Amino acid sequence: MTDTAAQRLEGLPVRDLPGGRRMFSAEDRRARMRGLAGLDDLPVNWALHLAPCRSIHTVGMRFPLGLVWLDGAGAVVRVDETVPPRRLRTCLRARSVVETRAGEASAFARLVAGEPASSVSAQQPPGSR
Repeated sequence: MTDTAAQRLEGLPVRDLPGGRRMFSAEDRRARMRGLAGLDDLPVNWALHLAPCRSIHTVGMRFPLGLVWLDGAGAVVRVDETVPPRRLRTCLRARSVVETRAGEASAFARLVAGEPASSVSAQQPPGSR
């Protein structure tokens, strides 16, 4: 039986954001190791924050991710709007990352960092679709 996102993230610390969005935090080793791998989907308004983190992989993912890379002060340093399964992404300027459903990273970036929409730009990594 496959976990649902609710089952997987249940019990993790959560930060409620405007617009009904929720950001869960994987703070212990077990939560970080499980991450979102193996889930069939993630609700549009949910995200998982991994800290510290400068690199992620999408091996075992069944859906593409959006990534919001944050520096040590919580400012957005990069947004990857769509990262397909079986990929590796690194951001050396980052100290943590917020994983979202593909297409939702920019919306979470504006809410997490509290920055105006115009200051956050999505990046499409080379070679990804």
